[in-house]
This record gives sequence, C-alpha cells and structure tokens, in this order.
Amino acid sequence: MAITPEGVDAERRIELVERPPTEEVVTHEELRELLETVERPRHYIGLEISGPLHLGSLVIVGYKLRDFVEAGFRTTVFLADWHSYLNDKLGGDWDRIRRAARYYADAYRTFAPGIEVETGSDLYARTPEYWEWMVRFSKKVTLPRVVRTLTIMGRRAEESLEFAQYIYPLMQATDIKALDLDLAHGGMDQRKVHMLARDVFPRLGWRKPVAVHHHLLPGLQAPRAEGLDEDSQMDLRISSKMSKSKPEGTLYVHEPPEVVERKLMSAWCPQGVVDNNPVLEIAKYIAFRERGELRVERPSKYGGDVVYGSYEELERDFREGKLHPMDLKRAVVGIVNEVIDPVRRILTADEDYLRILGT
Repeated sequence: MAITPEGVDAERRIELVERPPTEEVVTHEELRELLETVERPRHYIGLEISGPLHLGSLVIVGYKLRDFVEAGFRTTVFLADWHSYLNDKLGGDWDRIRRAARYYADAYRTFAPGIEVETGSDLYARTPEYWEWMVRFSKKVTLPRVVRTLTIMGRRAEESLEFAQYIYPLMQATDIKALDLDLAHGGMDQRKVHMLARDVFPRLGWRKPVAVHHHLLPGLQAPRAEGLDEDSQMDLRISSKMSKSKPEGTLYVHEPPEVVERKLMSAWCPQGVVDNNPVLEIAKYIAFRERGELRVERPSKYGGDVVYGSYEELERDFREGKLHPMDLKRAVVGIVNEVIDPVRRILTADEDYLRILGT
C-alpha cells in the first residue's frame, strides 16, 4: 500500500514530479519506490546567489517547487552562499552574498508557498561531520571526473581556475548527504554532479538520491554554443540559457512592465522556426502552465483572434506560418507580467534590493 499525504493520490504525486518543466527523472522506478515507502520525502534544489532573479531562475524553478510541495515532499531551497563565493558571484563579496540571500528567500517563499529555505552557512555550522564527509567523498573521485562536472558552475574544463573552485562539485554532492535528501533536483545543467553523487554514494554506504532535472529556459537572444559541454546539444542548451551575463536577453522579475514588453518584442523569434525559439518556450512553459491556453488577439484582416488550447496547436501554426511572430510576442507579454507581478512588488518595494544585486 502506497504511503501518501492526505488527499493526494499516489499516481498524482508521480504525475506532479514528472510534470513539465521536468525533463528527466533518474530513475522512474526509484521515484515510484520512494513515494510508496516515504510519506514526506526530502527534496532540495541548490541555487547560487548570483544576481537579480529572472524567469528561468525563479519562475521555471518555482513551478517545479510548487509541484513538489503539492506532491507532499519536504521541499528545500538551498541558498548556496559558499558556492556563490567560490564561483565569484556578486564579485566574490561575501557580505553582499549573505545580504542578497534574504531577497532570494523572500522571492522563493512568495512564488512557492510551503517551501523551506536554508543557507550553506547554516547547514555547515550545524553539521560538524560535513568536512569529513566531503573528504571521504573526494577519496572516491578522480580529478578528471571532477573537471568534467565543472559545467555545473558555467565553467569550461580548460579555464584557468582557482584551486578552491575544484572543490565546488565535491561540496555540492556532500550537501546532498548533509541535508539527508531522498531526491536531488536541478536544471539539466546540474545533471553531471547528481550522476556523480549517485555513483559514489553507494560506495560510501550512503543513500543514493533520486535525481530530477528540469528544462533550461533559453534567453531571448539567438541560440549559440559556447563550449560549456562536450555534448553539442547540451552545450547549446547550457550556453543559451537565460542568464544575467546577457542582460538584454534576460527577463528579470523586478523589471517594470514596459521593460518586459520591450525585451520580449525584440526577442529572437524567426518566422516558422520552432527549435530553441525563446518566445515559443515562454508560451509553452509559462503561458500554458498559467492558463492552459493562449489567446492571440489580432485584426480580422490578419485572421482575427484565435485561442490555442494546447502548445502543439500553437507550434504547428507557427511552423506553418499561420501565426506571425509579433502576434505571438504580444500574446505572451501580458502573461509574463502577470506571473512576475507579485514578486516584483515585493522586491522593488525595498530600495536595497537592486543596489545589493548590482543592477
């Protein structure tokens, strides 16, 4: 008999975990076994404190957090302040990183009620065994294997790095042990370190976590591979993801409606091109998630208004040239502003938010 939280059917729990933006579950069989034996499994996603939050880092992640909460998981957002420092986020300014963590916590709690928030500093302070566990883990890993995981930091293997940055993946894996997790979650760019943990943990007698990886929302610019992964398709996806390093291609959740509109209306969205099209992806992962449909308003001479009941219908019309890019963009703008507005109001009410996060 499956163990389920009150009011949540066992199959519904699996459906919620596997629901888009999830792209991969490792493995489906282990997930089912977990949900049949543990009433409130422990889940986490680890996030760097790296700058202003955007559609990819808050909204796409937040949707998945909501799914885990509804599925009865004990869901934790792990604000990786030490990792942010190692990876030189916010200029490597430790005080700034710690202060910015408060804004991240407020944003995620607002967008995904029911989550828990923890910082790396708090975890390590209360876990004296942490550094022993990290050393034990590192004894099972070769340097070349560590180097191959550096894409989790957005780093190329051939980059000249500080030695401390090589312990980043070791710490990320040890976090899973220290948080006593049943399930580790991240974007597809975090897959390598999760696979490393799943490989090494059994050799240490530690529980192997189920791993869930969600879709990476692309930035608004044309896709471009930058050599961040040896697999060409994964390289394109990681290199093109929405990132604060490409501000004009990023929709920040604090930006006023007119800026969101300007950026979306100038986004890369060639007629008939559906692969890696950022506006179509926003429609797929955000508009249909919010409303279950997409309403496109246009003059009768251009076909009149149309309501798409599924993403597949929308993609087909766009591919066949029946939907113009500008009409698609206009349909998406209002939904994006509606989705981010509650968080935008909270963040912009505090004058320190933009100053601390460097915009």
